[in-house]
Amino acid sequence: MGVLLPFIPPLMAAAGLGAAEVATILALGGAVRLVSGPLGGRLADALGRPRAVMAAGALVAACAAMLYGVAGGFAGLLAANLVFAVAFACVVPLGDAMALRAARAESWDYARVRAVGSAAFIVAAGAAGWVAERAGAASVAWLLAGALFAAALAALRLPVSDAPTRRRGGAFRAVWALPAFRRVLVVSALIQGSHAAYYAFGSIHWERTGVAPSVIGLLWAWSVVAEVALFAWGRPLAERLGARGLALVAAGAGLLRWGITAQSVDLTALVVAQALHALTFGAMHLATMRVMQHAIPAQVAGTAQTLLAAGIGAVMMVATLAAGWGYAAMGGGVFWGMAAMCGAGAALLLRGWLAERG
Repeated sequence: MGVLLPFIPPLMAAAGLGAAEVATILALGGAVRLVSGPLGGRLADALGRPRAVMAAGALVAACAAMLYGVAGGFAGLLAANLVFAVAFACVVPLGDAMALRAARAESWDYARVRAVGSAAFIVAAGAAGWVAERAGAASVAWLLAGALFAAALAALRLPVSDAPTRRRGGAFRAVWALPAFRRVLVVSALIQGSHAAYYAFGSIHWERTGVAPSVIGLLWAWSVVAEVALFAWGRPLAERLGARGLALVAAGAGLLRWGITAQSVDLTALVVAQALHALTFGAMHLATMRVMQHAIPAQVAGTAQTLLAAGIGAVMMVATLAAGWGYAAMGGGVFWGMAAMCGAGAALLLRGWLAERG
């Protein structure tokens, strides 16, 4: 993810694509994930083999990542992105599902394991920025492919645990019938979806204003430093605030972060804004995982995680398309739209919308 998020959109821009074309490719990939992600999760639950499904998805995604490095023009990059989206959609949600299941069964802190992933993001983003500055934008495709091949191997090395009883039918309906799931999906989609313009155009916007690729990589890496601290040592805070309190903090931080990003490309301001990622993403992620851990039966954990990712992805897809048109028309002002999404999430939360167990 440290290679994918900061540097695949600039790779597309370096290939000559305009803002609307980049947004269209990313949004169509999001549309594909709406179907492929839940199907992958359902397959993992039905087979009782989430490791194998995760490894297969990472392996195919690695092959698709290599296409980014050789594809040219809109059609080629669209094809690469669609194949990548089909394969990668279930990989991260299945990892979360397995981690939450093990944390619940073995009584360890999910957030501390998640912090290791965030630390890896920092290393990958910094390395990808260094490579892109010296070898060109297309070089990051090969880094992404290598990371995904390694992920496939790592998935196969995960310990085998007792699989929950398999649910043969009605898994999608069973998950959707849970009020806690529906509510956390709406809030997460608004607050996590507010990152759409950042993911699609943050690097492009900064690069066009003269920020070097290596500095862009460091800005992305810095955004995760505070997130690592939150995941590693924030359990007392999470216990005190609960899911709703964490989500409110995320929404408030989003209003501030996207306002700063819309108004300034000053390096000091960007450092402050990027530090807020610990809250806009990290606090919301912890809030969501608390609800998923407490409210979702183990038998449908993979299905639930991939449905959650698909729901967030649907909002992200629409927001990305809107961001493409908005960025072409108003540049950095598009981030005010992302702030508005956080405001809508905060309004729901202030009405008592989110609870961990119901």
